Amino acid sequence: MTQVRTPCIGVCSTVFGGDVCRGCKRFSHEVIDWVGYSEEQKQAIDARLSYLLSQLVKARLEIVDEALLLAGLKAQNIRFHEYRNAYCWIFELLRAGASQVIPENYGFRVRSAYVGIPLTKHVEEIDQDFYTLSDAHFQRYVAEPLKSIDNG
Repeated sequence: MTQVRTPCIGVCSTVFGGDVCRGCKRFSHEVIDWVGYSEEQKQAIDARLSYLLSQLVKARLEIVDEALLLAGLKAQNIRFHEYRNAYCWIFELLRAGASQVIPENYGFRVRSAYVGIPLTKHVEEIDQDFYTLSDAHFQRYVAEPLKSIDNG
C-alpha cells in the first residue's frame, strides 16, 4: 500500500472560511483532520483529487511518452506524487514552470483544440476548473446531505 503524501501546496485558503482550499482543493474538514485520517481515508481523498485533476488535464493535453515525462520530472527535481495519474504529473510540471516547458521535451503535446494557448494560461484555467469541480463536489456530496440532516 502506497503511503499518501499530503496534497497541501502551501496556499491554504480554508483559514478564511472557505469550504474548499484554493491550493490543494481538499474540503476544509479534510485539511483540518488530515493527520488523523487512516491511510484508506487519505487514499480516498487523493483518488478524488487525482481523478478530477487528471480529467481536466487530459481534456487539453495528451501524453505521448510517459517514460520521458517521468524522466523529465525527476531530472528537473519537480515535486510530484508518482503514485498519481501521469496527467497529474503534467500539471505539477506546468505549475512549477509552464513558461519554460517545451511539451515535446517532456513527452506530451497540446490537443488540437487548445493549440496556440500559452501553457501558463492552461495552468490557470485548469486550476480554476479544478476548484470549481471540487466545490461542486463539496456542495453536492457534503453540504446538501448535511442540510437534509439539519432539516430532518
